[in-house]
Amino acid sequence: MCSDPDVPRAARVSSNLAIDRLPRALRLASACLAASTAFALAGCHQRPQAAPPAKPVVAVAVHPDGRIAEASLPGEIQARYVTPLSFRVGGKIVDRYVRLGDAVKTGQIVARLDQADAQKNLANAQAQFDAAQHRLVYAKQQLDRDTAQAHENLIAPAQLEQTQDAYAAASAQRDSAQSQLALAKDQLGYTTLTADHAGSITAEDADTGQNVTAGQAVYNFAWSGDIDVVCDAPERELPQLAVGRTATVTLPALPGKQLSAHVREVAPAADPQSRTYRVKLTLAAPDASIRLGMTANVAFAAADETAGAHPYTLPATALFHQGDAPAVWVVRAGTDTLELRPVRVARYDERTVSVTSGLNDGERVVLQGVHTVSAGQHVRAVPPLHPEDFAS
Repeated sequence: MCSDPDVPRAARVSSNLAIDRLPRALRLASACLAASTAFALAGCHQRPQAAPPAKPVVAVAVHPDGRIAEASLPGEIQARYVTPLSFRVGGKIVDRYVRLGDAVKTGQIVARLDQADAQKNLANAQAQFDAAQHRLVYAKQQLDRDTAQAHENLIAPAQLEQTQDAYAAASAQRDSAQSQLALAKDQLGYTTLTADHAGSITAEDADTGQNVTAGQAVYNFAWSGDIDVVCDAPERELPQLAVGRTATVTLPALPGKQLSAHVREVAPAADPQSRTYRVKLTLAAPDASIRLGMTANVAFAAADETAGAHPYTLPATALFHQGDAPAVWVVRAGTDTLELRPVRVARYDERTVSVTSGLNDGERVVLQGVHTVSAGQHVRAVPPLHPEDFAS
């Protein structure tokens, strides 16, 4: 740059300093502008990191042995004892005294057969008995005479023996005729059909004028007294339905009414069609408002006062370890995250373990793949594909 002689030297020095400083300021400003632009661009293109998907794990809710989860089964009100009413002899029905739905008292006559043949048989048996009785009296008189003569040696011993044999035969014939007479009386009595217990008629299987055979049902008879609730349980609940287990029974026909019942009988074999097991429960306090044939809901409560005394039977594949102690993976409720829970194992079996502490009723336990998960991991519980593989 050329110097002007008219400009003072101090002014020229100041101008030169400003010129020297100008490129540096521009460079700093450019650098700051570039950095700000880079940060702004980085902020514009930054995206939030997506949460990892929940890992599916095979886990189910566990319950102490001898208990089941709360469940409700449909059922039907039935009499505990339902028997057919039938004659013990064959014949023609001439009278029927009750109809469908009628209440019957103990000893009440419900039907009658034609008694003509039975009365003739009774008369014949009575005549035979009278004849046998007469021969016995005669044989006894003959025996007394021969016995007295034998003492006087008026007759031979062989004749006395014949008389004694005749008396014994007459006595046996009298006894046989007496039995036949009693049987004929019973046969006549069997032509009248009576109820052995109080109850009600639930079906009519024969009509007046019909010829029936011995044992053929005329009525279907439900006894009064104990009333059952009958339901069909699936296989998965069968091991827990022990005899004596209590349940609550509600009836749609009687809203607001709850009844207590206990399991009385569990069928030993499944129905070949439905593959369910018939379960019979007896109502604790039935009343007159409960009618046979009503539909019912049978609810088995999950709570049990003796729950603490029951161990948990788990498949051996569910067992993990925490240091040297056994443990299982538990899926926390609400968060669906994993927690490694130490447990106490009382018994090791071939395919199962018996856990006596460390678990609560209803908690979900991982049954498979316990070595591929970690504490706090977010999971999604899925049922086993083949539940029978994890059955105890």
